[in-house]
Amino acid sequence: MALIIAEIGTSHQGSIKKAKELVDAAVDAGADAVKFQWVYADEILHPDTGFVNLPTGRIPLYQRFKELECPVSFYKELLDYSHGKGVKFCCSPFGLRSLKELLSLSPDIVKIASPELNHYPLLKALRDYRNKQIEHGQKPVPVIISSGVSTLSDIEKALNILGKNDVTLLHCITSYPAPEDEYNVRLVKNLSSIFGVPCGISDHSLDPVLVPTLSIMCGGSAVEKHITLSRSTAGLDDPVALEPEPFALMCHCIHQTEVLMRRYGQEKGTASVIEQLSESYDKERIFKVLGTGVKELAPSEEQNYGRTNRSLHFMGDFSAGHIIGAEDIAVLRTEKVLTPGVSPEFLDNFINKPLVKDVESGAGVQFSDFF
Repeated sequence: MALIIAEIGTSHQGSIKKAKELVDAAVDAGADAVKFQWVYADEILHPDTGFVNLPTGRIPLYQRFKELECPVSFYKELLDYSHGKGVKFCCSPFGLRSLKELLSLSPDIVKIASPELNHYPLLKALRDYRNKQIEHGQKPVPVIISSGVSTLSDIEKALNILGKNDVTLLHCITSYPAPEDEYNVRLVKNLSSIFGVPCGISDHSLDPVLVPTLSIMCGGSAVEKHITLSRSTAGLDDPVALEPEPFALMCHCIHQTEVLMRRYGQEKGTASVIEQLSESYDKERIFKVLGTGVKELAPSEEQNYGRTNRSLHFMGDFSAGHIIGAEDIAVLRTEKVLTPGVSPEFLDNFINKPLVKDVESGAGVQFSDFF
């Protein structure tokens, strides 16, 4: 059976009471796991990255993430609470500090979000931890990685670092909301075949049924979907999340699809699922959501490539001749107004190297700054 993950993220807004209410809602709706995000603003963004519009006004995005920072004890209480409710505790770290603290709690699953697919220092630290577990005769902590706003080459590089032992890949579109018609769900099967790992879907579309159901029909091993108590609340992802009732509908449809696929097999089961869906959706639309199965950036996420995922940025104003230290460059999301830097895979090329020009704090690192 596919693992159903209720993405709570930061919808709790720092309230342990609300976080537990979200866990309760996820459990009641039929989720197998709940997922949180372990946020430290400086692991994600430069302070000058730009602004976000909220119901309370326009504030710096960095400040918004600062407001979502919680202590280790917050996540430990949620891990224990989740286990007490019979669901797995999954969490996304966004840097080396959050990863270390998360691993200290022994989570059931570590989730690498799409923007961190090319956070190579993070992936290497997780790989090293899992290798030590194996050396000590332990089962490595399971890892799930999302592949939104990525190319086949990006996915290959990440898996080459992490390995494939107990690693699951999720096809995803990094757009909020993501159009169902762009989801290209056939990729679930194709990505699994290409990389030799189980594949599921991380769904940012608004419909509770179409993409999740088709992903199971295509052999998906997991479905991740945001959950919220109300789409009108102020959580960053609440506008694209499912409220408990439609989340429960999604879970029901997933299980119904699994029954059909087991009962009838791939060919007849596929026909049966499409026939059932066509009672509520136009068949032409169903096949458009299924797509070609060719891995390409979806139109709605093309503009995010290089900005939502990670690149190198200067963390201060430095003059020509300054020798760059490890603390002078960070692996960050570019996001709003800054210029993207080069890929994090080149980080070591710049440490202990002198600048040939003046640079400003927040600027994306370029080879021309050094050579």
